[in-house]
Amino acid sequence: MDDIKTDNKAAKNEDMPDRSETIGMMEPMLVGESSRMRGELNDLAVELASRAAGFRHSLPDGVLTALADLVRAMNCYYSNLIEGHDTHPVDIERALRDDYSADPEKRNLQLEAKAHITVQQWIDDGGLTGRATTTDGIRQVHYRFCELLPDELLWVEYPNIKERVKVVPGEFRERDVKVGRHIAVSPGAVPRFMTRFEKAYTKIGKTDGIIAAATAHHRLAWIHPFLDGNGRVARLMSYAMLLETLDTGGIWSIARGLARNVDDYKNLLAACDMPRRNDLDGRGSLSEEALAEFAHFFLRTCIDQVDFMEKLVQPDQLRARMLVWAEEEMRADRLPPKSGQVLEAILYRGELPRGDVNKLLGVSARTARRITSALIKHEVVTSESLRAPLRLNFPALLATRWMPGLFPEKTG
Repeated sequence: MDDIKTDNKAAKNEDMPDRSETIGMMEPMLVGESSRMRGELNDLAVELASRAAGFRHSLPDGVLTALADLVRAMNCYYSNLIEGHDTHPVDIERALRDDYSADPEKRNLQLEAKAHITVQQWIDDGGLTGRATTTDGIRQVHYRFCELLPDELLWVEYPNIKERVKVVPGEFRERDVKVGRHIAVSPGAVPRFMTRFEKAYTKIGKTDGIIAAATAHHRLAWIHPFLDGNGRVARLMSYAMLLETLDTGGIWSIARGLARNVDDYKNLLAACDMPRRNDLDGRGSLSEEALAEFAHFFLRTCIDQVDFMEKLVQPDQLRARMLVWAEEEMRADRLPPKSGQVLEAILYRGELPRGDVNKLLGVSARTARRITSALIKHEVVTSESLRAPLRLNFPALLATRWMPGLFPEKTG
């Protein structure tokens, strides 16, 4: 669904509290050229662009596709973890097959994860291209995510006043909110702050665009345009910005790094709420130095995640881990002999025509079909149709074997 229903939104905004806050309260939006940290941020942006491009171009298309599918589950897992929801990628994969837990709470979290995956797939397919920092694009992300949530996850509780308020997908909040010590702008002010946000972060240069993935991340959280879901929307927005600016291919994500350093992430974000410290701290109302420090942390974390993923999928090491697994399965008669050779061929070529399997292995067509079927059943190989080429798949159940450290091993 491309259009969000806006039933009388303009009229409703006129009736909401508006304390007449000026958009200057949110400045600066970018780290200025005069900042003492700007040179280092430029260097990090260039390094990130170089490392991301090198990593993407080192992988065959077939491996790129399989890795992007797994990274969506990984990104979802870690983004949920930041929100305090622990839904393992194995359970996320089950949800994608409509295999849900009988436990209502776990089922709801699976549905939440499936919603996240669906939105990220939409982003990966170009749904936000050119619109990641626009008001419409941001509302689309919130709408698409929330419309897929179970009703139980669409309520915000205010224990002090004993009130529950329902989150409306894609709609800006109609009441005041406080996040930690930060009191967000009044509901009536949200549209004009979002207009300034869009103007500041669209149509900017590549280096500014990379750094803006961090600065816009905070400023959107600072506005807090929605009643709930702002952190997730901010992370998906930043993901989309980097996907477009760096052409990442969706094969790495900052979410893992943020979750593994969640205290630093939240503390540095909170520090960006602080007012300008002194005459050397930029020219805006908010601290430029704090914004620069968060941007430094953000870009450094991105580079660390590219480095982690690049090492994880080095062909020789990945090949060795896959073949050890295949050998174990063949010894246990869970895979036919020579199955490992098919995996190895697909890893290096990116894909393998079905008709080439018997030639590759020196076996009959019938035996080749049996090997192919077994690999597909184990979900380590996939194919779009009976005639389409074979491609690798990285199932979450095997991720701890094939890609150790990507996320914790499934227990229970």
